[in-house]
Order: sequence, then structure tokens, then C-alpha cells
Amino acid sequence: MGGINFRGGLGDDGLAPMDWHVWKNDFDFYLATDWVITETGSGTRAISQAKDGILLITNAAADDDVNQLQLRDVASGQVAEHWKHTAAKRMFFEARFKVSDATQSDFVMGMQITDTSPLAVSDGIYFRKDDGDANIDCVVIKDSTATTVTAASTASDDTFMVLSWLYNGDGNFSFYKDAVLIGGAPTTNAPDDEELTVSFAIQNGEAVAKSMSLDYIMVAQER
Repeated sequence: MGGINFRGGLGDDGLAPMDWHVWKNDFDFYLATDWVITETGSGTRAISQAKDGILLITNAAADDDVNQLQLRDVASGQVAEHWKHTAAKRMFFEARFKVSDATQSDFVMGMQITDTSPLAVSDGIYFRKDDGDANIDCVVIKDSTATTVTAASTASDDTFMVLSWLYNGDGNFSFYKDAVLIGGAPTTNAPDDEELTVSFAIQNGEAVAKSMSLDYIMVAQER
């Protein structure tokens, strides 16, 4: 993707590994204290006994019940806003996950500001799927003004997908599903005045419990 091979290890672009700020969670372990959690209903979050390590997030069973998680700065107890879009610095986000119901659910996955409602956030760079369809939208938003690539791809019930976005320092974001380019967006509405953190959410689209299974999340940004 754009000449940066994070899966194969850093340094492939000629930069030393410490020239990158990297965070990755493979979900072999889960600590609630690592996350700021906002939920409606009494959902659950636990590691599954499954290959590769899977965090299973299951909502309660009412319509619009939701689990929303943002990475936490354990020392302060606040959201860990440790990344910021900068025009000259490359940045990469990737997550592998699935949802139990690709139509009767909402989800978001990506980087956002601190917010207890990631499904309607004012600043971020992320993927979103709305209730009532299986379409995956790609969103770049600043101060509630968004550039959105609508219906860039689709999700399927209970099927893992890898969603990635890349900023290569060239004034554009590239969005991928399963390593295939699905859309692009300029930096017109890039959130360059706010720090961001890892954010994701799953919400029921009907009065049936929906779930999200997370294999891994990775973020890397050039220092």
C-alpha cells in the first residue's frame, strides 16, 4: 500500500523503526482498564478461545443498544489521544474484524477524537456502516464537515474483513478493504487541529443482540 509495508515489519521504506510511532493490539489479552467504554444496555467484552486471539463484543438485546470503545491512557484514565494528522507525516490504520449482522447493525472503526458517541463524531478518519444496509462508507471529517466515500464496499454477515486507510503524505487518503483500494479522499476535511485515538463501536439495528469480533488493530504514524 503506497510503498509502506507495515505487515512485513517497519524499515521497508528506508526509515529506521523508531522513526514511526506504532501501536498494535492482537487481542490475546483484554483489560477493561485499557479502554474508555460507553454502552447502552449491559453488553459483554471478552477474549474468545479462538485462533489468533479474538475480542468478542456482544451487545444487550434492545434496539440501539451499543458498545463504544476508545483507547485509554491508563495513567490519566482519559482517552489516549496520541495521534494527529499532519500534512507531511505518513499514517496508516488497519483492523481485522467481523460483525454478526451486516445489515441490522451500525459500526465504526478508525481514528476519532474523544467522544462518547463515535457513531456521530465531529472529527476523525474512519470507516462507518449504517443500520439498514451493508454498505461501508469511508469518512474524513473535521468540525462536523465531512468528505465521505459512500458505499465504497460491503460487509457480509459473520465474515472477517480487513479495513485499512493510508495517508502517504501526498494530500490524499486511500481506503482499502482486504488490501484492495475501495476509495480515496482529499485532505480538505482532515482533522488536523485535533489529536485522535483508536475508536470503534457496534450498535444494534433491531431488538436482537449484535456482536463484533476483533482480531487486531494497528496504527502507525511517521514521527
